[in-house]
Amino acid sequence: MIYSLAVKSLRNRKFSAALTVLSISLSVMLLLGVERIRSESRESFTATISGTDLVVGARSSPVHLLLYSVFRIGNPTNNVRWDSYRAIADRPEVAWTIPLSLGDSHRGYRVVGTDHNYFEHFRFARSRALDFAQGREFEEEHDTVLGSEVARKLGYRIGDDIVIAHGAGQVSFMLHEELPFRVAGILAPTGTPVDRTVHVPLEGLDAVHAEVSSEGIHDPLMAALRGAPETETEHPGEEHEDVHGHEHYGASEGDEGGHTISAFLIGLKSRAAALGMQRFVNQYAGEPMTAILPGATLQEVWEIVGAAEKTLFAVSALVVVVGLAGMLVALLTSLSERRREMAILRSVGARPMHVFSLILGEAAFLTGLGVAIGVAGLYAGLLIGQSWIEARLGLFITIGWPSAYELQLMCVVAVAGVLIGLIPAWRIYRYSLADGMTVRI
Repeated sequence: MIYSLAVKSLRNRKFSAALTVLSISLSVMLLLGVERIRSESRESFTATISGTDLVVGARSSPVHLLLYSVFRIGNPTNNVRWDSYRAIADRPEVAWTIPLSLGDSHRGYRVVGTDHNYFEHFRFARSRALDFAQGREFEEEHDTVLGSEVARKLGYRIGDDIVIAHGAGQVSFMLHEELPFRVAGILAPTGTPVDRTVHVPLEGLDAVHAEVSSEGIHDPLMAALRGAPETETEHPGEEHEDVHGHEHYGASEGDEGGHTISAFLIGLKSRAAALGMQRFVNQYAGEPMTAILPGATLQEVWEIVGAAEKTLFAVSALVVVVGLAGMLVALLTSLSERRREMAILRSVGARPMHVFSLILGEAAFLTGLGVAIGVAGLYAGLLIGQSWIEARLGLFITIGWPSAYELQLMCVVAVAGVLIGLIPAWRIYRYSLADGMTVRI
């Protein structure tokens, strides 16, 4: 009876009640949306690489190595010689390795030089293998395999030619137009940086940069920065240095096979050997290198971004507080107008506790309806924007039942709304019948 009476009372004040429900629902949608994106982004980052025991690169900080080798963020400070890579790859504890050569790009997308081990052993999202939406792996040295986003946004199909360039920016002053790559395959979407990567064979990068070195191609921008005359060119046979200050996979005297790579992934026959292999790489006498455990280093990344996550969550929680405060203001404002209504209810036999329960029921109804509409709005937004978020941010957000933590947040908001309703309920409880029926001048 009290609940139905509360609904009828709110119906008489439907405009203010609708605004209150709207503010609560928007704040709940923001709070749950931030939490869902936070949890899914962590899950997506964690799922970027799976089954890899060690990531090895030139001596640098573990976080920097993880970011540029796995997430394609930043650039390597130095390269690893090919003979050092082979010395570690040939150890008996190693089951497989995936070499990675970075430093080039194609229209803003990173180019990664690798070999067939990449498609055979690379895993993501709990050991899911890479699948081809079209085509096949590269077989010729000038074949390329595109990530799904690269092919979709740039409109490439199997058989198209692409030209890679020095550097990782949107604009490059040095294109390798003399040796284009042909699209041999397009990978299925993964929701990881693989979707935004152009994969080429190491041999193809070797040929491209050998061609640059042999032709003595000169970059006037870097020449001006270095103070060298623009007419100066490199001579055939001389060691060629990348215009961005680091050597590419390419000819370099003193390296077995004449190659350098940026980093490589290691899969071990036994995970128990991971710490021992990490120690061996970090103490390797041939050249300074760093080996990291991906999971442990990812925890360091979460510690770095943890403060930003907490700040964003705090802002969302404050929005919820503002929404509940708006409900409190609406209820308190209506009390003076409803004193006669409450007095009439008292005069026909309603007890003070009934009046108290009426106001508390209104607060509970407004809060519950706001939470329900907020959750419905969140899921509607996810259904509509899921593909857009995946395409623009590379973040795949699953649409499933609310997590235990999200249910806790909803319960906290609902309980907070009921507790806030105690304030106007207590005030109306104290109004007496005589006070409500008295005409004030």
